[in-house]
Amino acid sequence: MSGYTALSMSDSVKPLPLHSLSLGEMEIGLRALGQPSYRAKQIMEWAYSRDKRVESWEGMTNLPAALRSSLAEQHPIRLPEVVQVSGSKDTTQKFLLKLHDGELIETVLIPASPALYGEESDRRTLCVSSQVGCAYGCKFCASGLDGWKRHLTADEIVTQVLLAEKISGERINNLVFMGMGEPMANYANFLKAVTILNAPWGVGLGARKMTVSTSGLVPRIMELADQPLQIRLAISLHGASDVVRSQIMPVNQKYPVAELMEACAYYCERKKQMITFEYILIEGVNDAPTEARLLADRARHLRAKINLIPYNSVEGLPWNRPSEPAQEEFLAILRDRGIAATIRREKGHDIDAACGQLRRRMTVSV
Repeated sequence: MSGYTALSMSDSVKPLPLHSLSLGEMEIGLRALGQPSYRAKQIMEWAYSRDKRVESWEGMTNLPAALRSSLAEQHPIRLPEVVQVSGSKDTTQKFLLKLHDGELIETVLIPASPALYGEESDRRTLCVSSQVGCAYGCKFCASGLDGWKRHLTADEIVTQVLLAEKISGERINNLVFMGMGEPMANYANFLKAVTILNAPWGVGLGARKMTVSTSGLVPRIMELADQPLQIRLAISLHGASDVVRSQIMPVNQKYPVAELMEACAYYCERKKQMITFEYILIEGVNDAPTEARLLADRARHLRAKINLIPYNSVEGLPWNRPSEPAQEEFLAILRDRGIAATIRREKGHDIDAACGQLRRRMTVSV
């Protein structure tokens, strides 16, 4: 992690928002100000304890007023503005959020219902964004249609969770980095956010309750494998062969399937975890029985699970979802070969829940 600099910064250094700081960084900065390090725990309790979570420094009433004033200048609290909420509390909800610079991102809350991988559970899953837009250009995805704007900072990732819990009134107990953007391309901020979300002084969510999805950035998969955090890995595969995958995922030109599978094997070996292949079924593109059989071979080699996702239509893109019988046939081929596979009957098809759809509609309308 980067060292702490903001409390002793010059005017030319940008303020470092509160929700991007670790406890250790805050302790170091407070000592530099001649303050006792225990103040750091007080601050983090105000920021993250579920019965507090203040939205301004003025609310931290057990801190000296002069210290609050100084810290407010150097470590602003930047909660996104909630522009729109689609859906209802008993169904999938999508939050359109405006960041401090006016950029828009999306966060999706999936309630306790068929959960992320298809089984019934009490999981309340939040799908978090990591970038404004996306540079990777997956052909089925709305996130990249308007291009990539910028990375999200660590606090912009963390506060998506805080806002979702505030709006829903419930604790998020499952987190997936499957929203807008490629989290592995924003690796430093993603990893810092995960550390804060996992920490007992932070949100306190177990690492095994977090899943990062990547389009296949092989060096970052290897790097994450060597991290001690036991975060889970999902691969946006969507094609078992280079011929098919390259049609819909440009990243495959740089990191072809064989190289990606080697990185996945390394991750499984280091983490001792089962990974998941995310596979969006697109009619006439990647839903052939031959592709299902090859996908089964890939999964068997790694003992991976497969999460089939019927394509969620996006305005401006030519793809269609296969018929339900075709979906079931694809699933049957996988299961006949002993693969743990499910079809995610996605929520939110009627609220533009595919990544980037709501943001794109709002951007076009204004």
